[in-house]
Amino acid sequence: MSSDDSQRPPLALIIAAFAAVYVIWGSTYLAIRYAVDSIPPFLMAGSRFLVAGALLFAWARWKGLPWPRWVEWRDATIAGSLMLLGGNGGVTWAEKQAIPSSVAALMVAIVPLWIVLLQWRNGTDARPTPGALFGLALGFTGVALLVLNGKGDDGQALNLAGLAALLIATITWATGSLFSRHAVKPKSALLTIGMQMIAGGAVMMLVGVGAGETRSFDPGAITAESAWAWFYLMTFGALIGFTAYVWLLQVCAPSKVSTYAFVNPVIAVVLGCTLGNEPFSLRLFLATALIGVAVLLIIRGGAKQKFPAPSSPALAAEKAAC
Repeated sequence: MSSDDSQRPPLALIIAAFAAVYVIWGSTYLAIRYAVDSIPPFLMAGSRFLVAGALLFAWARWKGLPWPRWVEWRDATIAGSLMLLGGNGGVTWAEKQAIPSSVAALMVAIVPLWIVLLQWRNGTDARPTPGALFGLALGFTGVALLVLNGKGDDGQALNLAGLAALLIATITWATGSLFSRHAVKPKSALLTIGMQMIAGGAVMMLVGVGAGETRSFDPGAITAESAWAWFYLMTFGALIGFTAYVWLLQVCAPSKVSTYAFVNPVIAVVLGCTLGNEPFSLRLFLATALIGVAVLLIIRGGAKQKFPAPSSPALAAEKAAC
């Protein structure tokens, strides 16, 4: 076995991480809908990431890892603000505006479009292949099918501010994902992830306070349904899902990692229309089918990345893993 093979992340671990991001995150859209029923959106999202991040950070420090440098905290704050405040916070706020969880998940499907375009623009990727472009077009068509008439499947008008927040969330999440890959960070992935969740969660909490969420929030009015949803989002969504996502960004091409945005909607639609009693229609079915096909095309037809020369054999092995 070569030295690169011995340093390459195990294929089983990569598959498990993709499964966590694909399946667990697909279920978080419905959980968010339940959580914001009695908890304000930014306080809910901020607190779950702050707690999860503190647990990871405390574990890393207990294992003897050094205190991060200020420049590492700076980049963790930037990445956490883009991905968690702008990305997850935007989705959470949009669902509070009565955007169905299935529609929110399908809107997020355009994240790979921004990933590919941003990488092409900054020179990280070559021009997208025709297969990748066709896959992106299919995914975007599926999203357009849902929102262009401005109404949900129940006939009610979709909240325009919520749709705008979802669009902004996809751009900031894509930008934060690319920044996170090359940010200044500790050698420990767990320490890095904990820092990003602490910083992003704290910023979301501050936004919630600034938006006046504390004035209308009564902790005693939190329902059991919202409390369990918050716990699920903190443990499975943040500790497991977000940890797997950030780790995958370090060992796989971002355009491939971003394909979770095409798989999540399938999970979200199934859960939203069954457990969540959200309306189901031919339009929703067609949009979901288009997105399901799109993920296969993105994975098989992605552009070759133009990474700079790896600085070490370990880094070379990581980038070869996917």
